[in-house]
Amino acid sequence: MINPISDLIDSVLAATRMDAVDALRAFFVFASCTILSVSLSQSLRSRFVPYGARATSTNSQPNPNPSLSKSSGGSPVTRPLDCLAALKVPHGYFTQFYIALVLSSLFWAVQLLSRGAAFQAVTTRIRPERLQDVMSLNQILLCWALMLVQGIRRLVECLALSKPSSSQMWFGHWLVGIAFYVAVSVAIWIEGAGTLLAHEYTLDHIKITNVPSLRTFLCLPLFLFASGLQHDCHYYLFSLKKYTVPAHPLFSRVVCPHYTAECVIYLSLALLAAPPGEWVNKTLLSALAFVAINLGVTAGTSRKWYAQKFGEESVRGKWNMIPVVY
Repeated sequence: MINPISDLIDSVLAATRMDAVDALRAFFVFASCTILSVSLSQSLRSRFVPYGARATSTNSQPNPNPSLSKSSGGSPVTRPLDCLAALKVPHGYFTQFYIALVLSSLFWAVQLLSRGAAFQAVTTRIRPERLQDVMSLNQILLCWALMLVQGIRRLVECLALSKPSSSQMWFGHWLVGIAFYVAVSVAIWIEGAGTLLAHEYTLDHIKITNVPSLRTFLCLPLFLFASGLQHDCHYYLFSLKKYTVPAHPLFSRVVCPHYTAECVIYLSLALLAAPPGEWVNKTLLSALAFVAINLGVTAGTSRKWYAQKFGEESVRGKWNMIPVVY
């Protein structure tokens, strides 16, 4: 029977002419470079980067986004950009990111246990040498479970801690977000494909009997701690009656501490998923690079928005996202 999902996966990987692991890493790196390139151009940044409240001009001048200007039709160069920037979706579509992550995680759990067609489509595109030094089964199970927990928590937060809003985001943000969470649900296990191919696993193999390694002992609390901090930030921001300068201690030295926590979450996963002899899982490290660059650009936009709306004093002495670094 034809499996449209496995056929699609095989077609995409075949089109890249790359090893599946390299293709996944390349996607994260390419997306990171694209976001960074857009952020470096004022013309592109003003059109495509801000979203939600950050897209609203707070000064007395006209909105700097040319797509909202009615005074002229724009130049032949900017007109297509204006049309592209006008393609927006509701900001509430953020919820779909975590729906995609949860569903993808569950889909791959079934595929990995059953050695389904989609799993076979990915593994047949991995070079044999890549199937040697790989993640253990315990690592795969732990990291998959933590990624699922992350997706469920963020989905619940989006549903429970969101207020009705008419704000929007560029549709490109939405497309890249969906693609990222679908890709990261594969990145969490792909460097353990050799382990999964070596034996047939069932639910009976899911046992927590081994003593945690030092890496797990250190990095699992890091994941849980960062998740707790992020939830605390999200709950606090939700509790604010209106947009104002956050007074929560976590915001005292960092403009966007919830972004900091997100980076720590992915860092802990990259460390937990490191194959034998490696310090870090390189595929998840490339995903972390995407997260850091994407949120770093947004944190910079948030800083400018706070400075415009509440004055430069509101952000003076604060780091955007990573203390001492940025």
